[in-house]
Amino acid sequence: MTDAADRPETSPAQMRKVVSASMIGSTIEWYDFFLYGTAAALVFNKLFFPAADPLVGTMLAFASYAVGFFARPLGGVIFGHYGDRIGRKKLLMLSLVLMGAATVLIGLLPTYQQIGLWAPALLVLLRIVQGFAVGGEWGGAVLIVAEHGDARRRGFWTSWPQAGVAAGSLLASGVLALMAALQNEADFLAWGWRVPFVLSVVLIGVGYWIRATVEESPTFKAAVSEQAELPKAPVMDAIREYPRNLLVAGGLKFAENISYYVVSVFSITYVTQALGLPRQTALNAILIASAVHVVLIPLFGALSDRIGRKPVYAFGAFGMLVWAFALFPLLDTRDPIWITVGCLGVMLFHAAMYGPQAAFMAEMFPTRMRYSAISLAQQVTSMFAGSLAPLIAAALLATTGSGAAVGWYIAGAALLTGVSTLFARETKGRTFAEIDAEGRG
Repeated sequence: MTDAADRPETSPAQMRKVVSASMIGSTIEWYDFFLYGTAAALVFNKLFFPAADPLVGTMLAFASYAVGFFARPLGGVIFGHYGDRIGRKKLLMLSLVLMGAATVLIGLLPTYQQIGLWAPALLVLLRIVQGFAVGGEWGGAVLIVAEHGDARRRGFWTSWPQAGVAAGSLLASGVLALMAALQNEADFLAWGWRVPFVLSVVLIGVGYWIRATVEESPTFKAAVSEQAELPKAPVMDAIREYPRNLLVAGGLKFAENISYYVVSVFSITYVTQALGLPRQTALNAILIASAVHVVLIPLFGALSDRIGRKPVYAFGAFGMLVWAFALFPLLDTRDPIWITVGCLGVMLFHAAMYGPQAAFMAEMFPTRMRYSAISLAQQVTSMFAGSLAPLIAAALLATTGSGAAVGWYIAGAALLTGVSTLFARETKGRTFAEIDAEGRG
């Protein structure tokens, strides 16, 4: 079944162009966002939050990292509101510029030793701008792909901007790992960590140019032409008409978000501080796992087009529940190979959730409120899940002295997401025309 009734047919060449532009833009924008998390685990505790206890400094750095997530719901609501009223493309362009400017300025910031408390204050402010920008980016990036493609391959097509998020993490980890490998500790702390942030100015220029070549979503344009008036408050419409779908979508996000940030951010701190291993060991493990992750996401997205969104997502959630108890014993071996295996397992089950996620959520809401609804579900959940995950994990480690408690934390989140998956309605094959015609959820 296709979306022929929704919109004019998108040619294969145009579809590839849309997907490529969305993925490249997402890669660049999320590179900026993830760069902060990796740097928070490696250098921000020393340069912006100096403390007698290294773990306390790390927790303060992770707290500043979390602030970006608390800005994401605001970005999601505002970008979603205007994205549902004036279009997906314009908001995507704006988010890219905001993110790039904030990231470059972080790379130019003086440290605590140079300007005192102004350094962490400005760092937190720029992190808020990053969070605001990325809060609006995700919904637009996946929807401009979803609304160009058809129902038959929507899981596959929308998995590519999702893979762009993973590629951004890979790029951030890779650049920092390269800088760390080429420099000694003193040079890396003095200036080497700044290079990946300032480099963002080039990447943002490329991403902006690529996204500028993409057409506005035909599904959105068709929906606007058919509406007597634009929705005045699409986010309120979503809360009033689709509360169950919003809760289910938030539940789907919970474990995916927590598990990812524990392994991509906190595990670096765990391996370097709790286990006393070189930072290169942690970065290499994340780098390898992230590379595999980028490949797995489209595979699971395509699988959801064949067997359904629910079974693929359930495999990811319940698989993560089991793997949560294996992760820290594998890290505790102190063996680089087993550390990498531990990270790879998390990325495998994460990809099973993340691959079909964009299509799954987009198919829960009608076009008139879709940007607002999926952004709200994503970003509010991220505020309570991914934002606090490294901080909670660090607190659990400080309290118990063991990674086992963090494993239980991941397992609890995975159980919640698994139950949410069971309550979700299967959406595979539903056209946007059918969804728009259904009325209230």
